[in-house]
Amino acid sequence: MPRLAASTQNRNLTLLPGITMSFPPLLISIFLLICSNVFMTFAWYAHLKELNNKPWLIAAFVSWGIALLEYLFQVPANRIGYTVLSIGQLKIMQEVITLTVFVPFSIIYLKEPLKLDYLWAGLCILGAVYFMFRSKLV
Repeated sequence: MPRLAASTQNRNLTLLPGITMSFPPLLISIFLLICSNVFMTFAWYAHLKELNNKPWLIAAFVSWGIALLEYLFQVPANRIGYTVLSIGQLKIMQEVITLTVFVPFSIIYLKEPLKLDYLWAGLCILGAVYFMFRSKLV
């Protein structure tokens, strides 16, 4: 797999004019996916609290606008992540990040009660992480 070997070098990111930092592609992908998931979670669920009394079409258009911001982070995150991970590993990493963002969002923003089901779901995803990344762990 030359795609993986050639792309493990750090990437330079310009933070501000004259300020450049170098980061591994995996770290960049994780950071962008976290940003993407924050927008995704708001796009999918915030309308339940904020636009509950508005027609569903308005909620859909607002959600689409937020989802556009999500995609502006998600597409480069997946492209960068795919240079160092398989598609299965990238998907499982995305699911871990999704749950990591969703649980605090549902508890803090939507005021949902903390349930033991989140722990069980997290353990299932942890099992998925093991199976998708076990070749890199051994």
